[in-house]
Amino acid sequence: MHEGQPLLLLRDPLRLSDKMLLVPEPLVPVLALCDGTREDAGALAAALAIRFGLRVRDQILEQLLAALDEALLLENERSARAHEIALAEYRAAPYRKPALAGESYPADANELRSLLQGYIEAADSPTDEDNSSWKGRGLVSPHIDYIRGGTVYARVWQRAAEMARAADLAVLLGTDHYGEPGQITLTWQHYATPFGVLPTSRDIVAALADAIGAEKAFAAELHHRGEHSIELPSVWLHFIREGEPCEIVPILCGSFSNFVHGEDPEQDPAVARLLGTLAEKTAGRRVMIVAAGDLAHVGPAFGGEPMDMIARAQLKSVDDELIDRICESDADGFLAAIRRVEDRNNVCGVSPIYLALKLAGPGQGERVSYDRCPADENGTSLVSVCGVLF
Repeated sequence: MHEGQPLLLLRDPLRLSDKMLLVPEPLVPVLALCDGTREDAGALAAALAIRFGLRVRDQILEQLLAALDEALLLENERSARAHEIALAEYRAAPYRKPALAGESYPADANELRSLLQGYIEAADSPTDEDNSSWKGRGLVSPHIDYIRGGTVYARVWQRAAEMARAADLAVLLGTDHYGEPGQITLTWQHYATPFGVLPTSRDIVAALADAIGAEKAFAAELHHRGEHSIELPSVWLHFIREGEPCEIVPILCGSFSNFVHGEDPEQDPAVARLLGTLAEKTAGRRVMIVAAGDLAHVGPAFGGEPMDMIARAQLKSVDDELIDRICESDADGFLAAIRRVEDRNNVCGVSPIYLALKLAGPGQGERVSYDRCPADENGTSLVSVCGVLF
């Protein structure tokens, strides 16, 4: 809202441009018609009149189109060229720079270390049993910001400390918030944190690219540049390892909406080849699997009804079932539970959690932490997160 008027805020998730546009509500239907089938403002004006009964002058439409073009929000030669340049710069850099350092968390290593250690000290003191070494294959970590999810991060990563320090390879499966359904996206780049650089295993990336097809595997590689889902857990990995690097395989996982609504992921060639190749190429190594995924996104901030006490209790019950399935290493049961409620809670960690459980194989896990984090000023929207060892 601006000066009492509703507007639509447009920004480019790939950050090809840092410009943002505010589109007045009466002009929003224009965006639906910018689908490549109309050549100019005159054609748009005619379509608006016929389809929506709106009369908009050509001059206003020309100004809107020019602003969209300037902000690189139109799919055309200009935005394609900007994408090529951005991708070339990303690949030419020695590593992927931390996108959120200095914004979501400190860029200075000492300040960051103090922040994360503070979360650990503020978390409940572990029991002697909790301090025992965990011999599992990996964990589910949040990817929400540290301000809201710090306690859950601290508990699960502290509990997994010995496993993390013993690993010589970490497979990081993170939600691609802008990925196409079923899309698996690789990168050649190493991942930097304020503690140093976590080197990407390019041999494993090459094998995965061969298995699922290089064109498909790198089509959305630029998503890695700004996506936070792998970055935030990788910082914890590096911190828990006391700055000692280990090889990583960073994989962004697109939505599983196509699988939630009917298709079987095990019948998908890309999923099968990804899991098979990872199993083959990591055999004999001390592998840690990290599923970087949050759970529910509910309430007005996500298009739903305000969350009252009853809704909160219902959410926890549904989340408890998902966590139980994770602890049982039951990937199929986890996906079935999502399907039963038609993913009404908008679980954004479906794909990395499912893939991590399939990769880890049978076993018994441990629920370490759970929280429902506020997602609006009124506390009526929530993001639920968990920390689970498997």
